[in-house]
Amino acid sequence: MTRDARRRAEHRGQWGERVAAWLLRLKGYRILARQDRGPMGEIDIIAARGNTLVFVEVKSRPTYAQALDAVSAAQQGRIQRAFEHYVATHPAAQNMTWRFDIVAVIPRKWPRHLVDAWRP
Repeated sequence: MTRDARRRAEHRGQWGERVAAWLLRLKGYRILARQDRGPMGEIDIIAARGNTLVFVEVKSRPTYAQALDAVSAAQQGRIQRAFEHYVATHPAAQNMTWRFDIVAVIPRKWPRHLVDAWRP
């Protein structure tokens, strides 16, 4: 991947995360963190609603199918390890329920929020 292509992909990803955060706020979620980087990996968005802590993976792709296919089993494992580190370092999170969601961001379409997209 060329430097320009990488830069465009990063810009598209950041735009997708802003759109996803906006969508989640509209649905009543409180955004606790964006691009939360830890030693085990990055979580795109950490949000809360009520007593539920939500770890959100955002994918910006040309189609919904491509966005959903981009969250591989290996990537789910990385996100789960990052989640475990987050919970271990944030004691308040240990008293909440957790889940993993995906927000698929597609050009010129309403973003799609998949609630409880996978289970560890």
